[in-house]
Amino acid sequence: MTRRTVAAVSLSLLCALGGNAWAAKKKAPPPPAAPVVEQPSPVLDRALKLYDAKEYQGASIELFKVVEGETPDGQANKQKAEFFMGKTLYNMKFLSASLTLFDRIVEAGNAHPYYNETLKWLASLAQELSDSSAVIDRIGKYDRGELEQEALSSVRDQLLFLLGRSAYRKRDFDQALSLFRAVPRNSKYYVKAKLFEGATFVQEYKGKEASEAFKEVLRAAEESDDEELKPYVELANLSLARTFYSTGQYQLAAKYYDKVSPESYDWANSLFEASWANFMLKTAGYPKALGNIHTLQAPYFENFVKPESVAEALTVKATIYFYNCLYDRAADAIVDFNKRVPPLAQDLSKVVEGTSDNTEFFELARKIQKGKSGLNKNVERAARAVLTDFSLERRFRYVEQLDSELKRFEEAEPAWKSTAIANAVYTDLSLQKSLTENEAGDLARQRITRLVGELAQLIKRVIKIEYEILQGQKGTLQQEIVEEQQITKKLKTKEIGNVRVDDEHVLWPFKGEYWRDELGYYRVRLLNKCERNAPEGAPIGPTE
Repeated sequence: MTRRTVAAVSLSLLCALGGNAWAAKKKAPPPPAAPVVEQPSPVLDRALKLYDAKEYQGASIELFKVVEGETPDGQANKQKAEFFMGKTLYNMKFLSASLTLFDRIVEAGNAHPYYNETLKWLASLAQELSDSSAVIDRIGKYDRGELEQEALSSVRDQLLFLLGRSAYRKRDFDQALSLFRAVPRNSKYYVKAKLFEGATFVQEYKGKEASEAFKEVLRAAEESDDEELKPYVELANLSLARTFYSTGQYQLAAKYYDKVSPESYDWANSLFEASWANFMLKTAGYPKALGNIHTLQAPYFENFVKPESVAEALTVKATIYFYNCLYDRAADAIVDFNKRVPPLAQDLSKVVEGTSDNTEFFELARKIQKGKSGLNKNVERAARAVLTDFSLERRFRYVEQLDSELKRFEEAEPAWKSTAIANAVYTDLSLQKSLTENEAGDLARQRITRLVGELAQLIKRVIKIEYEILQGQKGTLQQEIVEEQQITKKLKTKEIGNVRVDDEHVLWPFKGEYWRDELGYYRVRLLNKCERNAPEGAPIGPTE
């Protein structure tokens, strides 16, 4: 998060549209075509009996013959065979091939008699697949009314949530809100739906409504004893902090950043973002902002904090010292930045330019994630930090899942592996793996390229800060900057950051060694020296 980026976001507080408005206007979808009763061929009859007996390999061989038109079965029976083939491959744990078969049915729409029944299997695939984005796209082709069928009662809440996610991805926010709000409070998908409801309001620049949705996540989690909700509590606290920051409510933002647990995956980056919130509180927040930045230097965070956050934290540090006229300390922070960041940006650029092939870049990214890329330690650590976001992780896990399915294929009975359906499954798996590796490699390249761009912007910012520090040391700052420094000084003169310790805490000076239980509790005292730099005739604030 950068001050420039986040502070520029202005969330309006307009009232949200009614949750049921979309549902009221939406016409009920036409019913699916009724299955035409046809006498099955002996092959289809045998296939269905094998399926009922859970002899899925045999069933897949016979069903494939029907699907491919090798039997006298008519269109209705072929459609039935498609549906059962999708279910058979699912039960054989060939999930990619199963989705391919169900995709045929989804594309046919209501013209396919098994269109609605396929929804339940798509819900199962969404739970099984490491990357459910393709399934969500398929579910997004259904209308809300099609979720009301009795057969879907056990998965309706999940489907409402997934259909809402599809609408969210399409930026159809009214529809997304309607669907997320339709998930009942006693559902295990309620908290997830509320998180996405809040995210939807953020996209619409409705800060008040977003914060209410995130607070509801906290209330629902507090009333539940489900330990699996803890990660969503962390996300809700972080989302509330970011929302309040974006609306200029920095005190509240700092409060919710402090609620992010040290056990959270996002704790390190929340400490950095909290530094900006405390920076915006000026004198009241400077000691904690500097304390958080000091915390992030601990070896514990090497593999958790994003490199652009470390770099930007140094600019925050320099800026705080600058506004307190501590120019030597500000310059020291810039020296530290210049020692670390420009060389890192150059080395990361070389990583991106090393190959134009996305599959090769995927293999490199996988090695980076495992710490076996052979790159410089700092470069590898920086690259790894940006290759751990959830969307990219899902792609990488999906490749691993496809590898597992290919291994399952190799371990199948030789007689089955020589059949036409086995060849189709293998072709599908190989194609999906190739496509996913290419997509994952492209995403990995984008992440590192974006990091290089962000570091380049920070380098430009530091050049400006360096210039202002030099002007401050010479006493030739522009009048408006001097006035800003005086505002900072007037808030509380002289020593900033005197810590008052309650009965539950102990004041302990930092002696060069980090302790795990101290992380996040550091405060930095600083002495504002701007009084000696005040322009002639400037007002002097009250003394202590």
